[in-house]
Amino acid sequence: MQEKIYFYYTNDLHSNFSQWPRVTQFMKEQKAKREKANDSYWLFDISDHIDRVHPISEALLGKGNVSLLNDIGYDAVTIGNNEGITFSHNDFFHLYDNATFPVVCANLESLDNQLPEWLNPTIEYKTLQGVKIGVIGLTAPFNDYYELLGWHIADPYQTLEKLINKVKQSTDVIVLLSHLGISEDEEIARRFPEIDVIIGGHTHHLLRTGQEVNQTIITAAGKQCFFVGEVILTWDHEEKKLVNKEAYATDISNYDVDVDTEQKIQILLDESEKILDQTVVVTEKPIIVNWYEHTEIMQLLSNRIKQETNVDCGMFNTGLLLEGFPAGDITVGDIHRVCPHPINPCIVELSGAELLEVVRVSLTKEFMEFQLKGFGFRGKVIGKMVFSGLEVKTALQQNGREYVDEVLVQNAPVDTNRIYSVVTADAFTFGRLLPEVAKSERKTYILPNFIRDFLAETLKENYR
Repeated sequence: MQEKIYFYYTNDLHSNFSQWPRVTQFMKEQKAKREKANDSYWLFDISDHIDRVHPISEALLGKGNVSLLNDIGYDAVTIGNNEGITFSHNDFFHLYDNATFPVVCANLESLDNQLPEWLNPTIEYKTLQGVKIGVIGLTAPFNDYYELLGWHIADPYQTLEKLINKVKQSTDVIVLLSHLGISEDEEIARRFPEIDVIIGGHTHHLLRTGQEVNQTIITAAGKQCFFVGEVILTWDHEEKKLVNKEAYATDISNYDVDVDTEQKIQILLDESEKILDQTVVVTEKPIIVNWYEHTEIMQLLSNRIKQETNVDCGMFNTGLLLEGFPAGDITVGDIHRVCPHPINPCIVELSGAELLEVVRVSLTKEFMEFQLKGFGFRGKVIGKMVFSGLEVKTALQQNGREYVDEVLVQNAPVDTNRIYSVVTADAFTFGRLLPEVAKSERKTYILPNFIRDFLAETLKENYR
């Protein structure tokens, strides 16, 4: 006798709630189909469901996301960096208090040894015909952030080495919910043939029909839930083993919507807007934002963060502010709309030579017009860099392009051999936009405050 086992999953919604009613409708239909056929099935979310770019996630501190997962009837979720490092320790500790599902993540540890009740390293299920399923969760080790918030993420490979034999002894099938990214998933499949299925996320990769590595099938459904994933396993009860593994990602971007979910999201949005409708400051004149020009608000914001962090200099890009503010009341919601990114300031150490290169690159047309996607940035373009504690003298080339002629720190030319402390947006500590910043050996992230928290203080100080 053979038995089909079904898993349905989502990953990396990033609070794209406009898509969630389609997810609900798809999941309802699949659940009804499986119930009618008397099949065993489970629903998983691979995290980054929350993104504080959206007012619902911002105002309700992720609790609205959890409520929507409850409504569908998810069986388990793991955590992602957007759940783990964009909330204070206390807010994250209580994030899933009202969840009707367990959270599974084997490598989340607390520096005070107090773990939330909702956390499980592994979970076990049993199919209707008795096949035992072991589920392990893992998340990416952004410990430069986590440890400032009172958490620690253990090495995923060491965690698996400790767990895998125990889980294998008590189960027939092992499923890994991995918020680690495609490269790590592939390496895990090579190192741990005991794992039958890896359902992934984090790097927003889309595997329409799955990928086989070693004896493992790897799957993921892109980002923002335009796709929903499905895994189908076939267990042979006579041979007592899996005889087939399939994985699919279904495009639901034009799927029907669940009306009840649409209404629920609107209720959550109305509630969130009321919470965010708190006046921070009243200004008599509009506050201008221009991505390609030096503006007063960006200079004041850069000055504020430099002063707060007590560094040699600061640099922040104008693209962090999506628009300006009209005259009148400026609310918490207005500040969130203008600066929605889950981005923190970060202090890095740069040599004078590296600092000069960063300044030079940041003022190029290509850099300013670059349409950055990811790394917490939720804007359009990077925009012009605004400096604090730095005086940048520029000149024009014959073709009319601006270039850096001289850079002064505290009225003295930059010493190429000296080490400077520089505060900037943490988005630049990842990737290749500013390699000198990304490769800095000393990084200090300023948590839990986002750039918009400093923006609120800047407005209160300067625009009353």
